[in-house]
Amino acid sequence: MALHVSLIGRKDLSGEIFRQLRAAIRAGRLRPGDRLPPSRELASSLDVARMTVTVAYERLASEGYLTARVGAGTYVSAKFPPLAIRAGRHATAAGLSPRRIWDELNAAPALSQPTFARTARFDFRSGAVDASLFPSEIWRRLLRRQLRADSIGTGAYGAAAGQANLRVAIARQLALSRGVQGSAEDVTVTNGTQQALDLTARVLLEPGDRVAVESPGYAPARLLFASLGLRVEGIPVDAEGLVVGAIPKDTRLVYVTPSHQYPLGVAMSLQRRIALSQWADRHKAAILEDDYDSEFRFRDRPIEPLQTLNAAQVIYVGSFSKTTLPTLRLGFVLTPPSLTAAVRAAKFVADWHAPLPLQGAMARFLDDGHFARHVRRMRAVYQERHDLLTNILAREFKEFRAIPTVAGLHVSAVTDVSERRLDETVARAAKIGIAIHPLSRFRASREPIPNGLVFGYGAIAVDRIEQGLRILRRCFEESG
Repeated sequence: MALHVSLIGRKDLSGEIFRQLRAAIRAGRLRPGDRLPPSRELASSLDVARMTVTVAYERLASEGYLTARVGAGTYVSAKFPPLAIRAGRHATAAGLSPRRIWDELNAAPALSQPTFARTARFDFRSGAVDASLFPSEIWRRLLRRQLRADSIGTGAYGAAAGQANLRVAIARQLALSRGVQGSAEDVTVTNGTQQALDLTARVLLEPGDRVAVESPGYAPARLLFASLGLRVEGIPVDAEGLVVGAIPKDTRLVYVTPSHQYPLGVAMSLQRRIALSQWADRHKAAILEDDYDSEFRFRDRPIEPLQTLNAAQVIYVGSFSKTTLPTLRLGFVLTPPSLTAAVRAAKFVADWHAPLPLQGAMARFLDDGHFARHVRRMRAVYQERHDLLTNILAREFKEFRAIPTVAGLHVSAVTDVSERRLDETVARAAKIGIAIHPLSRFRASREPIPNGLVFGYGAIAVDRIEQGLRILRRCFEESG
């Protein structure tokens, strides 16, 4: 074990070694049973006489901090209780504290409730995908090729914008599958959608500026904007999408999920899209369009993104979290040319660039057709789950009305049942291995939103849906 002991400018060298090692043991950095370097080795690294270290070790041993084992070395005493670790936490809490906003955000349901890191027997959480059906062997082969590539072996940093071949592949994919018109020169590769939102907000807005979000809506985006010191305004959503007439006039940015509103699932009507685009023009505001899962459209004609109506005012963000794996943390933002340089500068100062091997592998995954084949396969899988789930809801959950949707990975169902009963249902279900989100989790304003549940089907196999819903139904009846 390499130990850092600073003797610069110190006079009592043996005493200094003793005090610094004792502090490391008390703080828990050196744990019970850890082996210390031999006195000769530590003396050599500190450029002191061996006796200087020996005296320090003997003093620590006499006070019970160390124990010597003949022929084996010197170890931190297993009998020493690491009480100072807790003292250290209290000392830190008293000395430093976060901004008040972080105490508020940590209390938010999206952060305080169980996360996707926890597994569930029956996973009806929205936003989850079926990782078991991802072509892992193909991905591993592409990634191994990238790890052997000369560009990786040099150890050089990459461009903040992202690798050129990936940006070209993304622009081509967006043009072919979504009709988005934009140059690869204006695509910036990010670590997921969340970073794309963060970069955009930091480039466009000042603390105190107003941001409009959907209510109910995507909680991580709202929490992110609040953490940046922005005034977040929740705007109601109806059957046609975001209610444009409710947006305050001084709003600088409007965050929307128009193709498949999260979490209600409605698609923004063409009239409402035109109205939002005209509103942004009149007020010189930006539209942040999150097109998070529209690749999974089962029926009807694809809905054109807002970006095709107003490329000058719309920032288009997306990710590969829903179409491939959330763990890859790869996303992108397509910006109007006037913002591209600033967004890339923001990316550089945030974390320089996304991991190069992942970028290279994703570029090949797109160019070789693996992405398109995987999306086609998963579209059929998710459609089967969607149809089964909605049929069971209509038959067995008479108190609920599923909001019609023809795309995505979840269905929301609204009800006249009280929010209290729904929360109790969710809590009962969680205790027996069913994970599901209530609509109340996504509230973004003080204004009332419909009561209901959000049924995700991305992560639950089709042969588990009926059993899981049957158990959930029992939990709902018991909560009454």
